Amino acid sequence: MFRPATALALLAGALVVQALPFLPPRPLDFALLFAGLAFACAGRRWRWLAIFVVGAAWTAWRADLAMSQRLARDLEATDVVVTGSVHGLPRAQDDGAHFEFFVDQAAHDGANVPLHGLVRLSGYDHAPDMLPCARWQLHVHLKRPRGMINPGGFDFERYALERGIVATGYVRDAPDNAALGQEAVCVDRLRQRILDGISATLGDTPGAHLLRALAFGDERAMDEHEWTVARATGIPHLIAISGLHIALFASFGVGLMRLLWKCVPRLTLRWPGPLLESVASLVFALAYAVIAGFGLPTRRALVMIAALLVASLARRARAPTQGLTLAVIALLAWDPLCVLSAGFWLSFVGVAWLMFCLGGTQRRRWWRELVTAQGVASLGLLPLGIWFFGQSSLVGPLANLLAVPCICFFILPLAVVSALLVPVLPALGTPLLCVAGWAMDLLWRGLEAMAAWPGALWYFPEPDALALVLAMLGAFWLLLPRGLPARVLGVFLFLPLLWPVRPQPGPGEFDAYLLDVGQGLAVIVRTRDHTLIYDTGARYPSGFDLGDAAVVPALHALGIGHVDRLIVSHGDNDHAGGAAAVASAFPAAVVESGEPERLQIPAGQCVTGEAWDWDGVSFRIVHPVLPLSEHANDRCCVVDVRSGDSELLLTGDISSAVEGQVADAVAPRTSQIVLQVPHHGSKTSSSEAFLRALQPSLGLVSAGYLNRFHHPNPDVVARYAAHGVDLLSTPRDGYVQVRFSADALPRVVARGRPDRHPYWRE
Repeated sequence: MFRPATALALLAGALVVQALPFLPPRPLDFALLFAGLAFACAGRRWRWLAIFVVGAAWTAWRADLAMSQRLARDLEATDVVVTGSVHGLPRAQDDGAHFEFFVDQAAHDGANVPLHGLVRLSGYDHAPDMLPCARWQLHVHLKRPRGMINPGGFDFERYALERGIVATGYVRDAPDNAALGQEAVCVDRLRQRILDGISATLGDTPGAHLLRALAFGDERAMDEHEWTVARATGIPHLIAISGLHIALFASFGVGLMRLLWKCVPRLTLRWPGPLLESVASLVFALAYAVIAGFGLPTRRALVMIAALLVASLARRARAPTQGLTLAVIALLAWDPLCVLSAGFWLSFVGVAWLMFCLGGTQRRRWWRELVTAQGVASLGLLPLGIWFFGQSSLVGPLANLLAVPCICFFILPLAVVSALLVPVLPALGTPLLCVAGWAMDLLWRGLEAMAAWPGALWYFPEPDALALVLAMLGAFWLLLPRGLPARVLGVFLFLPLLWPVRPQPGPGEFDAYLLDVGQGLAVIVRTRDHTLIYDTGARYPSGFDLGDAAVVPALHALGIGHVDRLIVSHGDNDHAGGAAAVASAFPAAVVESGEPERLQIPAGQCVTGEAWDWDGVSFRIVHPVLPLSEHANDRCCVVDVRSGDSELLLTGDISSAVEGQVADAVAPRTSQIVLQVPHHGSKTSSSEAFLRALQPSLGLVSAGYLNRFHHPNPDVVARYAAHGVDLLSTPRDGYVQVRFSADALPRVVARGRPDRHPYWRE
């Protein structure tokens, strides 16, 4: 039963469930589970099919259980009083504290409600200070886990399922917020003390930030620049506490125990040396996993190592593949939803590639082993890196050749030991920690230099599953043993992944993408050879920047490598906050705005009358007019885009006070107008006269899900309905793509939520 075929059958069953748009009924899960177990025990003929069914049924039941634990829909946008404890390390930022809270009990209007699990919370203004493991009663405002759906965007809803997050929200300033003491046993308090010691010793430096992340899994101090350098040099796998870290400390346990029993040989008279080493390695791995936060990647790595050690103790792992197989089976039995994680695939596929290419009896010099292993990992994991992240570091192999030995064999063990010594023996721990910090700073300077090399980080369009499979086959072909003919032909199987064929607008056509940026606005207008960005979403005090998190990834996923114009309608944060990130990613773009003085980047003033033509598509700025209004919203730069009788009107946040001017400037009106609904559907805009003058055929609303402004306003929605105008909105539809042609009506090509609807999607 512990053969690679068993692991592959279980894995296939778990994967099939992830492709379902909805989960089967729970009784069907149990029926399939018992039927599969019965067939598996009945005979060998149907064993692999039975294991596949068992894997699918087990995964479906666990997924159904996780989805059922999410906040009930009738409790969304309501206030709930929860009791529980702070989970992990809170993140203190300029706008308040952000933390995870494990809920034991919840009540709404005095009655208990079914809510149990991990909740992601933010505390603003007068919210109480949160300490690790503190127990609280909190008055919170909650909603179900919901992310933004965009091309190339991060799928928060999938992440919430994998992580076990059942709700998100914020803490109300209420009198019933009360501290209830501390958890009796709390490793996170020890972690916080260790991390505070690192900061106090090394200060606020990149070296200190990287040591906290590399050694203890604390990424809170890393800023955008440090993450950019890490991605450009391909070292995020070192920052995530995963198999490499756990295996390293397990090896330390083996080494220390081997030294001990060699010094005291009589120990092996009662217990075999390998048994002592296996137990010590598991103890060291577990101890490090605990002080590193015991996060999800850490738990996965620990299960893998524990499975390998158990197999060794049971004398089952006679070959490395058997140990790897047992680890996969154990992990899928423990948490089948781990297949949703990029770390699962990168870990197991990376180990499998190394076994396939370096598992022979041939022995090389250590430096050749290191170079070969890095080359194998870089080539073998390239398809998965592009699939999950849409990017690849060209300098990553070289940077890892430098970083992996330095970090694993010097910086990481020295940092962990010295940081543990600082609170109890500062005279010894502080100098050692300073040495680790100095080494990290030195390494960081080298990584920064590599990240600045031209083309260090490459972005790729969003691929499909077939391209991934072909690229994996290409990697296998290229990594076949030396001497086999035509291995170089495997390169051609990478082409669909690296250069996917994506439909682009033809002459006289353009695509408009209304991106899902919450309570804000961001639109991409793309002709055959040119691109316009209209607004960029918000940037929040916490540092979360929708220009960097939504707009730029969408451009890369769509295969857009050049932006010609960036027009920021006006200076409000929900429209202009991400402008700096977009301008930094595409520095050649011409920047204009209705309020250039409020932007953080140089920009020109857009004024009515400016016009240009791209690939047979005409663009006109139809507002603002001189003299400029004193009201920010009414200074919005309004852009009219036309192709034949099809027209797109981008209005920003204009109010009814200037809608008449805009309607007059749009003349002559075309027969098919797609209107970006002004001001997110606010009641101060979309007047009756405006709709009567334009008679749009379709309205696009960009707003936040359950936003506090209640956009779009119900009266405005009713007004559009009275005029026969269909509305598409980002809270309901995710991103929206509309294709405009000179000889055809505008048509909706894609909607993020309805088109991409796995079972975990809200």
